Amino acid sequence: MRQEPAPLTRHLRVRQERGHTVLEFRGEIDLAAATEIAPHLDRETNRPAARVVIDLSGIEFFDCSGLRLLYRARSRVLDRDGRVLLVCAHPLTLRVLRITGLSRLLPPQPTLDAALEQPEATSGSV
Repeated sequence: MRQEPAPLTRHLRVRQERGHTVLEFRGEIDLAAATEIAPHLDRETNRPAARVVIDLSGIEFFDCSGLRLLYRARSRVLDRDGRVLLVCAHPLTLRVLRITGLSRLLPPQPTLDAALEQPEATSGSV
């Protein structure tokens, strides 16, 4: 039986999965949550050639503060020749990602398995 790691904050859990660091966002991702998440996100995206998955499947709300976290993570990982993937199936969040164009930069996958099966060329490296 695999034991889940304790959350770093009430809005973030970090774990390793198939050679990737999975950042699971949870609950309402607003300005307060983003402030809580940002230092942990920066630590995980600061590694050279980091392989990061941001999993939004546990969110209930996602505003522009969350979009800034995604864009920041993508920029930091790609600047260090890494790979960043996104998991999201929440209809309203998907709509926001499409409207803002972020879905072109970080194509969302419906599940963690689907994201981890993506070839390297489709990992937000546009």
